[in-house]
Amino acid sequence: MKNSNVELDPKETAELLTVLADRFHKNMLRHPDLQWEDVKQRLEQHPEKLAILSEMERTEGEPDVVAFDSVSGAFIFYDCSPESPKGRRSICYDRKALDARKANKPENCALDMAQEIGIDILTEEEYRQLQQLGNFDLKTSSWVATPPEIRKHGGAIFCDRRYDQVFTYHNGADSYYGARGFRGSVKI
Repeated sequence: MKNSNVELDPKETAELLTVLADRFHKNMLRHPDLQWEDVKQRLEQHPEKLAILSEMERTEGEPDVVAFDSVSGAFIFYDCSPESPKGRRSICYDRKALDARKANKPENCALDMAQEIGIDILTEEEYRQLQQLGNFDLKTSSWVATPPEIRKHGGAIFCDRRYDQVFTYHNGADSYYGARGFRGSVKI
């Protein structure tokens, strides 16, 4: 994980907290029972996680709080960009698929990028939970965590929203498209 020991400098921290606070307040329907001061306090207690949120932001994921885990006390952030994050598109699903491509290889794959950023790729269930908070991926699609029984046959799954419905599809794990990326989550 690239960002595990990285911390932002004070200026970067202040700028990121401002962006996150603005997004939090503009999207209260995503977290109606949460207070920004509680989220901010948790973020300040875990400065190493700010680097992860910064990378989510840099790749245009627009991270925002979507839930609170009362057992662990963690706030859960998802990529909430309207479309699949621009900085994470045109990639195949995983390293095995990337290595298997003989020609026209994409630059990276979803699972490696998620690990480098320090996030988990959304599961299909998490993706559907995200869609309860708004309309996402109306023009794009996002890889989601693929069950091993599908992956062992060379496939991977992705989701999008069309016709006011959330759809799950399959494709070869080595496929990639300019309009397909992935969304991730992090617990802080």
